[in-house]
Amino acid sequence: MASQSTAVPGGPRGAQEDGRPRLDFEGGTPYAEYAAIDTLLDLRRPRTDEPAETDFIVATQVMELLFDLLAEHWVRARDALEGDDVPAALAELRKGARVQDVLVSSWDLLADLTPTEFGRFRSSFGEASGFQSHTYRRLEFLIGNKSAAMLRPYQDAPRARAELERALAEPGLYDAALRLLARRGLPVPAGAVERDWTRPYRPDPGVERAWGEVYADDTPGNELFALAEALLDTAERVTRWRWRHLSAVKRSLGPKPGSGGSDGVRWLAGNAARDVFPELWSLRAAL
Repeated sequence: MASQSTAVPGGPRGAQEDGRPRLDFEGGTPYAEYAAIDTLLDLRRPRTDEPAETDFIVATQVMELLFDLLAEHWVRARDALEGDDVPAALAELRKGARVQDVLVSSWDLLADLTPTEFGRFRSSFGEASGFQSHTYRRLEFLIGNKSAAMLRPYQDAPRARAELERALAEPGLYDAALRLLARRGLPVPAGAVERDWTRPYRPDPGVERAWGEVYADDTPGNELFALAEALLDTAERVTRWRWRHLSAVKRSLGPKPGSGGSDGVRWLAGNAARDVFPELWSLRAAL
């Protein structure tokens, strides 16, 4: 006769004397309850019988969760820089970079989506487009690609609009880094330290010169140099994600217009070619 398992007195909740996992629960498993698994899986709601549509929905939902997680890391990094805590900012940027790596890899879920597969479910989502994602738009605002006009799609979505209005009005991640450099005595132009944060960031030769002074000392103890490289790591991963997006759309859609009304591939290509934190890139020619 098999022996009956009993819980270990004083041990972790659910631990058994014989080391085996507990198998009997009432009302579902703690795992499903903690992570809301039933709710999560119920959110996959394809509108057609095309199997590739489920891949498309899952990839989209995964990216949305990662966008939101990445924004949390970037906001904490920005706030740490505003508080002169460079080590904390670096830690958040490193964590954010790991999220970005997963974001880039998430395009693998759609890497072999064919035009015929896509065509069998594309009409089911009408005018829906990733361009309308408020979580992604928040990321763009945080890296300086700001536009008040981009609030218009959310006029009937008060929570999303309020979040974006806040991101539009506050300094972005790069703004906070430049403000830190100025406080550390580097010659950052005044127009980059205090400006209208609702406007998109524009490159400034004076900012490039300030970063040049940072790069003049690349010793391990220079935390401003470490910050510059961490920001560049972030910027590079943004570009990787944009190019993977472009490649996926080019493969599955070709030159057709995007569902949200853009000219599709051409619009994505222009966005992918735009440098993030531009002076950190242009500086390379002078080093």
